[in-house]
Amino acid sequence: MALLDDSKLLISPGSLVVVTGANGFIATHILDQLLQRGYRVRGTVRSVSKNQWVKDYFEKHYGPGKIELVEVPDMTVDGVYDDIVKGASGFVHVAAPLMSSPDPHTTIPLIVDSTLRVLEAAAKEPGMKRVVLTSSSGSCVVPTPNKVFTIDSNMWNEDAVKAAYGPPSDNIFQQLGTVYAASKTKGEQAAWQWMREHKPPFALNTIIPNANLGPPFDKAHQGSRSTLNWIGITLEKGETVSPHDLPGFIPQHYVDVRDCAALHVAALIYPDVNGERLFAFAAPFAWNDFLRVFKKTFPDRKFSEEISDQSKDLSKVTNERAEELVKRLTGHGWKSLQDAVGDAAKAMDA
Repeated sequence: MALLDDSKLLISPGSLVVVTGANGFIATHILDQLLQRGYRVRGTVRSVSKNQWVKDYFEKHYGPGKIELVEVPDMTVDGVYDDIVKGASGFVHVAAPLMSSPDPHTTIPLIVDSTLRVLEAAAKEPGMKRVVLTSSSGSCVVPTPNKVFTIDSNMWNEDAVKAAYGPPSDNIFQQLGTVYAASKTKGEQAAWQWMREHKPPFALNTIIPNANLGPPFDKAHQGSRSTLNWIGITLEKGETVSPHDLPGFIPQHYVDVRDCAALHVAALIYPDVNGERLFAFAAPFAWNDFLRVFKKTFPDRKFSEEISDQSKDLSKVTNERAEELVKRLTGHGWKSLQDAVGDAAKAMDA
């Protein structure tokens, strides 16, 4: 871990940072990186009793008094964060409401409203210096294998918005994916629009991650999360596994969850990161790349054969600024796919 020069930070160690969805895969890594750098964290969860493991884990590693959990069962309620932000210097909004409906008229307003509640609360705390919002690659584009195109900070996934409000797909999973991408698009757009209209004293940065891969902190509580589920299924099926067994697996970019967390922290504490959309995209990968990591990590086990007609993600992403910030904070650039998948597989296999 690279050492921080407190004099060059917008938010100094010892300050309080609010992190929503504190039990989530990305959020727990953000908690870890904040705590190891000396920050105090107030994490929100839907149920404190069901997520006591988060507090227990981090208090065991960093001592008492560094982390607290508060309950937010409904993120869309007016004023829900007003008390939670008191005394905080930073706010990292990772959580999203549970998406149970493929109806865009239900789901999209939930994402928009929950995002606006964060900004409204942040504006009421005089000491607030920075808000970081976890967006999604879906706010820009849906991965399209074998097509060359560029992804940059001016891109919005208007196609997903149009499709979400159009005739629904007969495939419920495809419909949910489309509505999810549309909701992340509209949610992030609403955040930037709110910033332009209200001009608060704090700055907003958004993190746009693609597939997060890497080790969980607690496989019992986190192992069924989407990308970690890919790891578990591959370990379970071994030589019979195929990409069709992994829900949502298509050629796309990965990011190690530890790098994604580091990018959130950098966007929070560095004063020169102001009003930016940052791409947590390390490199493209596909099935054969994923499979090779398992074979290298577990050389005594058998996994399926590589496929010959593999599609590839040929998109070009403007991720240089994000990698520079990760390197500034951690001392290294993007972690490799071997690190991300291999470390996840070893953690899930333990």
